[in-house]
Amino acid sequence: MFYEKKRYYELIINSFKVEKMKRIGILFLIVTLAGCVSAQENMRTKNRENLLHLSRGMQKFEVLQIMGTQTVKNINNPYMVETPLGKDGILYEVLFYHIETKKKDREITDEELVPIVFDEKNNLIGWGWTFLSELVPNYQHVIESH
Repeated sequence: MFYEKKRYYELIINSFKVEKMKRIGILFLIVTLAGCVSAQENMRTKNRENLLHLSRGMQKFEVLQIMGTQTVKNINNPYMVETPLGKDGILYEVLFYHIETKKKDREITDEELVPIVFDEKNNLIGWGWTFLSELVPNYQHVIESH
């Protein structure tokens, strides 16, 4: 009888230890994932705020100073750079910054980015999808997931 009670108490104590370790592991995972998400969300928020400080005519180096060039959790800032040919025959440089998340997946789509457009003299001439689509009417791109 004594042996059975002792064994019963040992099983209870061991199950509490296992449950405690599971809880600690799950808590660690949640904190780690929350750190990733919050760092990326901080970057997106900062990018949206920085857009308010841009003005047409700024030089590219000024825009890069304002918008930043850091990498956060494998997401480059700017996320992507392209040089589309405008309807006027001029090559423009476009920096794409990640500003929001539409879906909770790991893919960054074009609607989650904002294009910032420079002319051949590295002057900021505008930003946003409406501006880019007027400058490069048939502009299309495919963004690969990272």
